[in-house]
Amino acid sequence: MSLGGGGGGGQMQEIAEQIETLEQQQQALKAEIEALRQEQQDIDDATEAIEELESGSTVQVPLGGGAYVGAEIVDVDEIIVELGADYAAERGQDGAIDSLESKRDTLDDRIEELQSDIAEIETQTERLEEEAQQMQAQQMQQLQQQQQQDQ
Repeated sequence: MSLGGGGGGGQMQEIAEQIETLEQQQQALKAEIEALRQEQQDIDDATEAIEELESGSTVQVPLGGGAYVGAEIVDVDEIIVELGADYAAERGQDGAIDSLESKRDTLDDRIEELQSDIAEIETQTERLEEEAQQMQAQQMQQLQQQQQQDQ
């Protein structure tokens, strides 16, 4: 709705749509950060478990579907670690921890990138909101001038 016949209504609608799109992008990035933080927690849990493992220990191994089976650790130097891109490698206890810490560092870097993206989106949103406020102020000023002329 244009307030003063100045044609600003279409621009205001466009700005509102841009702000909404930016806010949706920001929410998606925040969700991705949360998922990455959960993955980091999983890595921390795995690292802690590996550090505590000893040959001869009994652990519960997931079979899927919520089913587990007790298993004895034969050799803590035979740990399979996912490397990414559907690849895995057998590592010793220290090597497995190093691999997991490397994955965690990569996740830290990705989180920092996403946080930077969020900051950029916030800056863009603030600029658009300022632009909308300026347009609204101009429209109000034009409306007041028109009302004064009509009197």
